[in-house]
Amino acid sequence: MTATAAVAPPAAPPDLASRSRWPAWALVFICVLAGVLYGWAIWGGQVGNSYYSAAAKSMSTSFTNFLFGSFDPAGVVTVDKPPMALWPQAVSVWLFGFSGWAVLLPQVVEGVAAVFLLHRTVRLWADEGVALLAALILALTPITVAINRDNNPDTLLVLVLVAAAYAFTRSVRSVEARPRTKWLLWCAFFVGCGFLTKMLQAWIVVPAFGLAYLVGTSGAWRRKVLDLLAAAGVLVVSSFWWVALHAFWPGSKPYIGGSTDGGAWDLIIGYNGLGRVFGGSGNRGGGPPSGLPSGAVPTGQGPMEFGGPGGGAMFGGQPGATRMFDASVGGQISWLLPLSLLVLVVVAVAGVLRWRRGVPGAPAERAGWFLWGGWLLITAAVFSFAQGIFHPYYTTMLAPAIAAISAAGLVMFWRARSFVRFLLPVSVAVTAGWAFVVVSRDPSWHGWLRWAVLAVAFAAVAVLLAGLRRTGLVAAVVAVLLVPAVWSSATAATAGTNGVMPAAGPVQRGGGMQFYTGGQPPQDGDRPARPQIGSPPGGRELTDEQRRMLAYARENSGGAEITLAVAGSAQMASPFIMGTDEVVIGMGGFSGSDDAPSVGRLESWVASGKLKYVLGTGDRMGARGPDGRGDNGRQEWIDAHCSEVDPSAYGGSSGSKLLECRV
Repeated sequence: MTATAAVAPPAAPPDLASRSRWPAWALVFICVLAGVLYGWAIWGGQVGNSYYSAAAKSMSTSFTNFLFGSFDPAGVVTVDKPPMALWPQAVSVWLFGFSGWAVLLPQVVEGVAAVFLLHRTVRLWADEGVALLAALILALTPITVAINRDNNPDTLLVLVLVAAAYAFTRSVRSVEARPRTKWLLWCAFFVGCGFLTKMLQAWIVVPAFGLAYLVGTSGAWRRKVLDLLAAAGVLVVSSFWWVALHAFWPGSKPYIGGSTDGGAWDLIIGYNGLGRVFGGSGNRGGGPPSGLPSGAVPTGQGPMEFGGPGGGAMFGGQPGATRMFDASVGGQISWLLPLSLLVLVVVAVAGVLRWRRGVPGAPAERAGWFLWGGWLLITAAVFSFAQGIFHPYYTTMLAPAIAAISAAGLVMFWRARSFVRFLLPVSVAVTAGWAFVVVSRDPSWHGWLRWAVLAVAFAAVAVLLAGLRRTGLVAAVVAVLLVPAVWSSATAATAGTNGVMPAAGPVQRGGGMQFYTGGQPPQDGDRPARPQIGSPPGGRELTDEQRRMLAYARENSGGAEITLAVAGSAQMASPFIMGTDEVVIGMGGFSGSDDAPSVGRLESWVASGKLKYVLGTGDRMGARGPDGRGDNGRQEWIDAHCSEVDPSAYGGSSGSKLLECRV
């Protein structure tokens, strides 16, 4: 067995290949299946991540807001990401009006497009059967289903990186030098689009692409190096043109959310860049945030709560080599990870043995193994050991590589002869055993799958050992995909999205960060009321009281350009932006700690009559923000210059405070 033989299918007779229509229909079925899983009941009223949904609506109101990704309609502060992932959502809102389905529809389309494009990519590298299996695996990956039913940036990130893999595969398969260079430049361009989607996270795969190009193309080394240098130039330009545009924009522009100086470069290097890997820059990592009540104890294992000793489930637990397999991440992505690692070990050993024998290999096929293997190993390593903020849904970025490697490995083991043919039964047994472990962590969530997967795996292994090859391959595929398929289907069947923290499986969706104060948390069924961090003025929809507050501010503002400024975090302002057409801003960006608006700007707004009313949080949490950073003096200024409006004037209660400001 060699690495070349691993993915080199027997050629079908030309007339048979031309008459066969089943691969096309199989691909259609897989894409339709993906569309159903990603789009099931997205019209049910959910809005996904309200932070990004509010921004999509604000971006649809002006070109500058659209270009820079403004969170609020006044263009005060952007979201804490580049805007490319939000551009399709904003266009959809502009075309169809604001609604949950208008925001989520582009995500469904992008998710299905990634499945289709992965098929085309793997087909170029391997063959039709491997490509179809890879597309099916990607479509059924639980965290991919969850994230594609939401509006976080990761859906578009996966699509553009798969597009980069497609362009790369076209490059290494090109016989002539000019097309090879052209497709490599397209590969760099798509990775640059990934940078404009989620910044440095997209660059994690760059070393894999570079190494795969060096080992997977023939020709002079001088030409290879020049090609890579040209690709590096395209990568830099396609990644940073938006950063330069914001820096040199001649007119009014929003403050870049998440930065300390209002510029995109600080966000790239700090909060959304090296801070994610090494911690710091507002990245709190796997532990609970600062500023909790004394004696606070983590609760639960849902994506919005903290679980385990010192590690937060919403932050993927503690950094380390086993993070991809732990309780908060394992059920999202790790189902076929043991299989993928086994495949890479076998291919590496086979490649070394062939090299020692002096047997030449096919460069393009070798490039594919380096591409997908490097993608998986490098990304998993960065995610596993990241000291800053890491959320389990980031692991959807691993799904294309796992799909390609697992599909190629299953077919490779199935085609193998001699003792190597036993690797397929071993793979089925290992994958089923790991699925048993993951499901057993919470048997209340489809616990019957533990025994079902063992039974199916036992049958598959028996059929394979009996020598029934075709039936055995089908049984093996069913065994390794049974649990991920059920988890994905059950996640889609909830007909809702997960908001800020998309997740599949037995997780608690929605809500805020919740903690018990004092002692260990009681058992289920004996839980007292739990205090929340801050006092958000409602969920994703405005309450009647909030509407009365907003109406009072509009009617008494004297025609102020900004009807209401909401103190605290962006999540508190999101319902006002989504639920009305008034100009409402959230002060301080996502966490409430950005210097936008500054105290000077806030004072000038009030002095000029541009702003009159502020909605307070009802406590002092907004003065420091949930990440422990300050609010740059805004709360102190509000305390000195704003007075509370009598709640009886708008029929309110003693919750959040409506404040009237003067200078």
